Amino acid sequence: MKRLSAAVTAFSAMPVSASAAGGRGRASLRRRVELLAPAGGPAQLRAALDAGADAVYLGLRAFNMRVGGAHNFSPRALPAAAALAHGRGAKVYLTLNSIVFDGELRRMRRMVAAAAPHVDAVLASDWAVVAACRERGVPWHASTQMSCSNAAAAAFLADNGARRIVLARECTMEEVARIARAMRRRGVEIEVFVHGAQCVAVSGRCFLSHEAYGASACRGECQQPCRRLFRIVREDANPGSDRPLAEYSVGAHAVFSARDLCSLPFLGEIVAAGVSSLKIEGRARPPEYVSTVVGAYRRALDAVLAGTYAPELAAELAERCGTVYHRAFGTGLFHGRPAAGRAAFAGDDENLATRRKRTVGVVEKDWPRAGMAQIRVQDHPFSLGDELSIQGPTTGEVRVAVTSIRRDDEVLETAERGSWATVPRPARVRPGDKVYLMEKTVPGG
Repeated sequence: MKRLSAAVTAFSAMPVSASAAGGRGRASLRRRVELLAPAGGPAQLRAALDAGADAVYLGLRAFNMRVGGAHNFSPRALPAAAALAHGRGAKVYLTLNSIVFDGELRRMRRMVAAAAPHVDAVLASDWAVVAACRERGVPWHASTQMSCSNAAAAAFLADNGARRIVLARECTMEEVARIARAMRRRGVEIEVFVHGAQCVAVSGRCFLSHEAYGASACRGECQQPCRRLFRIVREDANPGSDRPLAEYSVGAHAVFSARDLCSLPFLGEIVAAGVSSLKIEGRARPPEYVSTVVGAYRRALDAVLAGTYAPELAAELAERCGTVYHRAFGTGLFHGRPAAGRAAFAGDDENLATRRKRTVGVVEKDWPRAGMAQIRVQDHPFSLGDELSIQGPTTGEVRVAVTSIRRDDEVLETAERGSWATVPRPARVRPGDKVYLMEKTVPGG
C-alpha cells in the first residue's frame, strides 16, 4: 500500500505549469476542444456519453485494431449506436485502421458503404480504405498507425483529403504544436492520445504477438506477450567452461511493458499546443473504466478551457483514474525522447487499480418512480457503505452508493449470497443488468 500511495502521490503531484493550469485569460483556449472516448461495446458507448464525451470511436467486427479485445459492434447494430450518439450531440468515428489484404478488399468496401450514412468519419491507415472512403464521400481521419510525426507528412495527408490527423505517439509537445500550427492554415484538425495503454512498438506496429502466437498486432489481434514474464538464457557459452550458463529472469512489466499514459498534470499544455481532439485509449476496457476516465477528463478539460485548472484538481482526478484498471502512470513522450530508461516502463504489478470489481449478481427489477432496484445476489455479498457498479447495454454504467438495504419491510446490514435485496439507485437500471461490488483493494497485496 505504501508503494502504491507513493507512486500515485509522486505522479499526481507533478507540477502543473501556467499553461497546464488553463492559461487564465487566454482567448486561444476558449475554442472548442473535443473529448473523444472509446466505445468497445453498447455498455461502454452509453457510459462514454453519460460521462460527457463529445465523440466516440468504435469498431465493427473486422479491420480494426481491437478485433481481439473489444466487444465491437455488428454492422446491423451500427445504425442504432450512431443514432444514440448523434441524439446526444456526439459524433461517431468508425475505426477501419488495420492492414487489409488483397482478398479482403470487397468486404472492406462493403463495410465502408454500409457505414457511410451513419458515421461522421472513418479512421484509416490503409490507403485502400482511404480510397474507399473517397469513393463514397466519407470523411476520413489519418490513424496513428500512419505514424505521422512531422509537418511534411501531415501536409501530404491533407493534400489527399485527411480531415484530421492522429499524430504518432512519439511526438513531443513542441512537435505537436508545430504540426498543429501548420495544419490550422489548411483547416485540418490534429488529434492526440491523452490517456491509456501505450505500446512499446512504434505507433503500435509490432510483430512479437504474430511470431509468438500467430495473432497479428497489425490486425488488431495482439496477445500482448510484451507484458509477460521472460527468461533470458545465454546460448553462446563455451561448452568446456566451468562457468555456469548465464540465465536471467526478467520481471513482469519491467522491460517491454510501457507505462500507461496519463496527461492530467499537463493537460493544459496539450490544449495550448493547438490540438482539436483529446483521445482516450481503451476500447477493450469495461464500462466502469470508460465512465471513470472520461468523467475525469471531462471535468479537467472544462476547467482548462475555463482557465480554472489547478494542481489540486489534477491530483484529485489522477487519483480517481487510479481507481480503475491501469498500470503505473507515465507521461509518454510528450516531454522528450527517449524517456529516461526504466522510468518509461511499468515496474509494478500489472493492475494498480485501487478498486477491484467483484461479481455480485443481476438486477431483477427496477422501480423508476421509487428510485429503487432489486438485486439478486448470486455471488459476492454487499453491505451498507459499499459501492456498486450496475452495467448493461442500455444502462451503460450506474454507480450506487449503498445507503440502505431492504427486503420487503426488513432492514438489512448485508445482502447475502443466494438472497435478494433492494437498494436506492441514482439512475434507471434494467432487469438483467450485471451488478458488481467496487471493493477497495491493495494491488499486489
